[in-house]
Amino acid sequence: MTQAELEAQVRQLEKANRLLQRQLKRCERACDELEDTNQKKEALLRKVIQDLQQSQASLEQTQTQLVQTEKMSSLGQLVAGVAHEINNPMAFIWGNLQHAEDYAQELTQTLRQYQAALPETPSSLTDYLEDIDLEFLLTDFVNVLQSMRSGADRIRIIVQSLRNFSRLDESPQKAVDIHEGIDNTLMILQHRLKANDQRPAIEVIKTYGQLPFITCYPGQLNQVFMNLLVNAIDACEVTNKNRSFAEITANPNQIQIQTQHLGEAGVQIAIADNGPGIPPAARSRLFDPFFTTKPIGQGTGLGLAISYQIITEHHQGRLDFHSELGQGTTFAIELPPMELTES
Repeated sequence: MTQAELEAQVRQLEKANRLLQRQLKRCERACDELEDTNQKKEALLRKVIQDLQQSQASLEQTQTQLVQTEKMSSLGQLVAGVAHEINNPMAFIWGNLQHAEDYAQELTQTLRQYQAALPETPSSLTDYLEDIDLEFLLTDFVNVLQSMRSGADRIRIIVQSLRNFSRLDESPQKAVDIHEGIDNTLMILQHRLKANDQRPAIEVIKTYGQLPFITCYPGQLNQVFMNLLVNAIDACEVTNKNRSFAEITANPNQIQIQTQHLGEAGVQIAIADNGPGIPPAARSRLFDPFFTTKPIGQGTGLGLAISYQIITEHHQGRLDFHSELGQGTTFAIELPPMELTES
């Protein structure tokens, strides 16, 4: 091969190399553009996923709020309706008890007057008075009326507790006695606390501090007390499984309620049970809507979620818990001072 031919081939190779370099640069630009497009697509996809997650969280929160509103409204109307229906006949009974006691005294005095005026009575009447045991009847009649008054007073207190719990006739926000709300809720839950064939009564230990009146939404706060106390009772029931009556008596169910004034920080309400405790795997999701550790049909998974929302969002407070397996669980509510707003 001559020198000229060799130089010609070199030039051709250089030309091909330059063409190849240009093609390579075009490929590099195309790859850069493709990578940039992919990054934009990935960023867009991440944003779409984030938006969907936020929408789902917002939807769940809205759903929880709707359920809470409907639940509170239905429960309040039901409780207020029951209280009203009981209160009407109760007022009639209470109003006539005093008359019945007065009549009983007058009848007793009349009989005493007859006995004094007629010391000699026919034998048939004497036998009849012995049969009915007149002296016992007169004494016990007074006791019966006193028992009726005591029972009527008990019903009156329960009706007042129901009305206070529903609070449909009050403004949504007001300054209230926290202890009254707790006691009203305990009154409503007495049927679940008292002894039955399977166990003794669940002991409620109240350690109340000196609390000022707290501005809050009392109807909502009563719902929180109801949810936490029901959960505490359920936890006690779980502990009782596979335990005999004697074993439960030896290590009884207890619910402790403690309140304290935190000064400028507000107040704290702690509700503790000696149940089985919350499994570690469930603790991070405890306040999630529709999450529950209870068997199917026993819990909806909304009680704690609603309670958390009421305390943190509506009252700007805190709802925390501490749990130990085999020892029990404590829920602590912290309510900061709130200013009374116009409704």
